[in-house]
Amino acid sequence: MSGIRVTYSGLISFAIGIGSVITGMIFILIVTRQLTSNELGAWTLIGGLITYIIISESVISYWVTREIARGTESGKTAVFASGIFSIVGIVIYLLVAYVGAEQFKVDKNILFFASILIPVIFLDRTLSSINLGWKPQAASYGSLAFEYLKIPAGMIFVYFLHLGVTGAIITTFVAYFLSTIISLIYARNKIRNKIRIEFLKKWLKLSWLTYYPQLANLISKFDVLIYTLIVGSVTGLAYYTAAITISSLVAQSGTISKALYPKLLEGDGRQYLQENLIRVFYFIIPLTALSIAFARPALFALNPLYEVAAIVAIFMIIRIFFTTLTGVFYPALTAIEKVDIDEKATFRDYLKSKLFSLPTISIIQASIYLISLSIVLLFLVSSRLEQINLVIYWSIIMAVTEFPLTIYLYTLVRKNFVLKIGHEILLKYSLTSIGVFGTMYFLSTQFLEFKKSIFEFLPNLLLFVLSGMLCYFMITYLIDNRTQELFKAVIKELRKRN
Repeated sequence: MSGIRVTYSGLISFAIGIGSVITGMIFILIVTRQLTSNELGAWTLIGGLITYIIISESVISYWVTREIARGTESGKTAVFASGIFSIVGIVIYLLVAYVGAEQFKVDKNILFFASILIPVIFLDRTLSSINLGWKPQAASYGSLAFEYLKIPAGMIFVYFLHLGVTGAIITTFVAYFLSTIISLIYARNKIRNKIRIEFLKKWLKLSWLTYYPQLANLISKFDVLIYTLIVGSVTGLAYYTAAITISSLVAQSGTISKALYPKLLEGDGRQYLQENLIRVFYFIIPLTALSIAFARPALFALNPLYEVAAIVAIFMIIRIFFTTLTGVFYPALTAIEKVDIDEKATFRDYLKSKLFSLPTISIIQASIYLISLSIVLLFLVSSRLEQINLVIYWSIIMAVTEFPLTIYLYTLVRKNFVLKIGHEILLKYSLTSIGVFGTMYFLSTQFLEFKKSIFEFLPNLLLFVLSGMLCYFMITYLIDNRTQELFKAVIKELRKRN
């Protein structure tokens, strides 16, 4: 399947990802300006609960991407299985919501109503995984529809109708529904085959291998519940949500590598990793500098109440920097693993493979993170610290515990791939970013007025942000040959037909 174009798909994913951050910020602006801190905390809690349920879908998406990329037509079976799994997921979610509503101090009816999100998220993820296996850019188009529909829907249900958390749920449902339709259109050629139970049997038989990698994510996601249960309030989750929103910009640099995974699954893409990683650094370094420089004004834009969470946002930005690199290394290493191609592979063979060893390392890291968070919160909660101080410690733990995993995976990548990334390249990007965004930060402290009216404040903030990015691109274009090649590649890819 040589039709997978890494550069084209990566650039499309990155462009859509940046657009998604902008639209996502607008949606969050709508939500944070209309919801109280308790309501925003409840919205975060709902997202956390649904995340636990959605993990079960990975048994489908994990295998269907690998199979589609290798020419196996299992798409229709994946869609069928997704529907069955979502029904089971709804039942489990409702039970958890019923039992935990009082402990969470959230309206039970709101928790129940949020269950409408489960089936559309299940189907959307399955269809995106099918598209990722043969046409990676198509997986991004659904995301684009999701992000852009959230704005008008959010304006209607949250801003004008004042439906609060219920409005946010309806908005998300409508956006996911459209995203599913878009993904379905692109995936239609891959879901015309018959439903084959043998595919489902294989996925269920190897479900332990599918769920095992998800265990690390599941453990990490318990941080929201741990905080809520130990502290006994969802107010701190509002600071968490606002800060994580600011840091999400950095994560978009990782979308450059979105098409690398299916390309490596084909078996001929190892040479793409080095150039792809350089492009990731080209974007992740300035986006990190930008996010840190404007963390405080960005939080103020969300809601003046969350301006005090600037330190939280900075540590989360550092953490996202590491997780983004991890998100490039991890799939690259699992994609070159061939054990699942061998029909005679034994349980022991799987245990020796990267499909098992890498998740084990991730689980250890996630466990250390969660244990550290629990111990620190139990120690600090008796000190009667304010919520913002507790969240600051939380963000520090997130950043510190993520760093070792990134370094370890980097060492494995160097053993399995040829990487010759010169330090002078990273130095160019780093120094340029520090110089440009350091200057922009200084200018913003002198001329940016913190006005409560979002219509007055946001345009001025965006002027500094866009000016900084433009300066970065111009300077790196002048001093770096690879940047010149990147711009030429962008123009070349845009001229090609999709």
